[in-house]
Amino acid sequence: MKMVLIVLDSVGIGEAPDAADYGDAGSATLPNISNAVGGLKLPTLQKLGLGNIPPLLPNGLPIKGCPAVEKPLASYGAMEEASQGKDTVTGHWEMAGLEIIPGFHDFPKEFPSFPSELIKTFEQETGRSVIGNKAASGLAIIEELGEEQLKTGAWIAYTSADSVLQLAAHNETIPLEELYRGCEIARRLCDPLKVGRVIARPFKGKPGAFERTEDRRDYAFTPDELLINERLFNAGVPVYAVGKIEDIVVHRGITESIHSPNTEASQKVVEGFMKKKGDGFIFANFIDFDMLYGHPRDPQGYAAALRQTDGWLARFLPSLGPDDVLILTADHGNDPTFKGTDHTREYVPLLVYKKGAPGKSLGIRHGFYDIAQSLASLFGLTPTPRGQGFL
Repeated sequence: MKMVLIVLDSVGIGEAPDAADYGDAGSATLPNISNAVGGLKLPTLQKLGLGNIPPLLPNGLPIKGCPAVEKPLASYGAMEEASQGKDTVTGHWEMAGLEIIPGFHDFPKEFPSFPSELIKTFEQETGRSVIGNKAASGLAIIEELGEEQLKTGAWIAYTSADSVLQLAAHNETIPLEELYRGCEIARRLCDPLKVGRVIARPFKGKPGAFERTEDRRDYAFTPDELLINERLFNAGVPVYAVGKIEDIVVHRGITESIHSPNTEASQKVVEGFMKKKGDGFIFANFIDFDMLYGHPRDPQGYAAALRQTDGWLARFLPSLGPDDVLILTADHGNDPTFKGTDHTREYVPLLVYKKGAPGKSLGIRHGFYDIAQSLASLFGLTPTPRGQGFL
């Protein structure tokens, strides 16, 4: 038996009840994209029951071009995040069994975003100065400061609405390994503040034509509880991590990991892990939705990425055995039609597919950690502290 959990990074399905507290009232990633592009044709996801989810939500908006079906192939529902925040680590950790209250520390958006003592110590330990020190879009900040970074060799340090310190560096002035070491130093310095992530953001190219490379790395805060993948690993269940999952779970509780740089590469990795003999838990993140199209506010590109994954699912589903289970969900929203460039506080979709099992409504799940509880039940582990299983 293989249990496959695929996180469609940022594919939200409608504003959460507390969206207004985050400035996100009116956000709805999938419905708003469908309106912006004149309809989403996602035949595989539609057959699974994606269009059956919006009617479950209090203010659910239809996904244009992807209506409900009478007999969905998967069980379907939506999940409401219990933790405080709308970032990657919070979303993934909650579906792995944790609840983050209080949430991670957010830095102010205005210059200077980072505490002076943190920056001073970081500059001393790395031997390089810092520029930026404010909230910014990742693409905008390298266009603004990339040329200065090339000339001076300084770190570009910036944050966002998430709990994050990001370090951008041109690969000709700061080699990749030095960038990673700088992030490790920043991670240690950020730990007392409970910062969710430090992210390495290498880029290349010439002024006016800078572009980020696929060598990003995430350095997450270390959880003080066992995640579900650790509990499975300790119980002898093979755990396979795909994409940035290894960074998010702090490289703990993993049998084998492949840090694939984009969604198509991650899809191939999932296919490879499915061929492993015996049982196993495959934990995958499909990153392109968020990284390439959500933050840059590109609904057309986002829609194309959804269609690509829908086509891949059409080929992937027949490879599942009668005992295998596939869960499709997301970690937060990132509505590319919404204001700003940040994540959005939304319900996330939940689709659970098992070959031959009739689809049914799973309703609204109050906590992403229902996934962890379900995994514990599926693999015969003792119950997790939180959540209600649905398998």
